[in-house]
Amino acid sequence: MFADTFEPEKCYHIFNHAVHDNLLFIQNTNYHYFLQQLTKHTQFVCDLYAYCLMPNHFHLLVRIKNQESLIEYYHTRNQAKDPQYNPDNFDKTTFDTHKFVMQQFQNFCNGYAQAFNRFFNRKGVLFMDNLKRKVVKNEVYFTKLIHYIHYNPVHHGFCKDLNDWHFTSYHSFLDNRTTPLAREYVLNWFGSPQEYSRFHQSKPDSRLANLMEV
Repeated sequence: MFADTFEPEKCYHIFNHAVHDNLLFIQNTNYHYFLQQLTKHTQFVCDLYAYCLMPNHFHLLVRIKNQESLIEYYHTRNQAKDPQYNPDNFDKTTFDTHKFVMQQFQNFCNGYAQAFNRFFNRKGVLFMDNLKRKVVKNEVYFTKLIHYIHYNPVHHGFCKDLNDWHFTSYHSFLDNRTTPLAREYVLNWFGSPQEYSRFHQSKPDSRLANLMEV
């Protein structure tokens, strides 16, 4: 369950939870570092449409880039590791999209966990074993999922209003500060910043709750 294969140009809801009763974020700087590392490791394999970070779990909405972009990044990484690497010898029919994309997310999660453990003098695993991922199959679900991701802190009782939780992408679509999000795409999807804001004023579809739980 929740283990759809990463494929080019498909959207995915990605989520994971800390092991047992541990926390992923203890200080505000942890949230900021998480986003920095997410961007560092995944910006060339996916576009980020929404996120929500809560003390013990997180949610992301992404679209995997097209095959050409993924292969180009694959070559770039290999050339950085080995100056003798020759892209002309590459057989694109052997390229495993899922494996390559998954490796970037694993590098991100492992790197964050290692930094978190060093900072808090902690040992052991931080995340649950498997990065959960579910393909977003239609436009209606995509729209409602953005809303529900932003509403998740309210759903879990961390705040009473989604405006009060600072570690989601909700606010980033309503200002002009630099962001790793595909802001223009999402705002165009809703029609305008005003329509985006209006859509978030209602309570999200409760039927999504079971799909969002980790």
